[in-house]
Amino acid sequence: MFRIWAKVFEEDHIVKQITYEQTERFAYADFFRYLAEICDALDIPTPLLLKAHVFNYAKFNHVVFKRADFMESVEFDKLVLENIL
Repeated sequence: MFRIWAKVFEEDHIVKQITYEQTERFAYADFFRYLAEICDALDIPTPLLLKAHVFNYAKFNHVVFKRADFMESVEFDKLVLENIL
């Protein structure tokens, strides 16, 4: 089981947040699926997922997606995914 705390920031304030939970074991190969499900729940577009994003999540237990990581224009500054230990 794992949990991810997803936060949408606008001007350093959290405007949306959810806790994403799965009973299955965490797999980095499925990280894009987790990200897509989180973005669907938050009703925001899914950002591009780069190898650097996955490495940051693996090494630091969090990853930040900035406006430049989204193909569509977004009304917020960043999306932060944080592993809840």
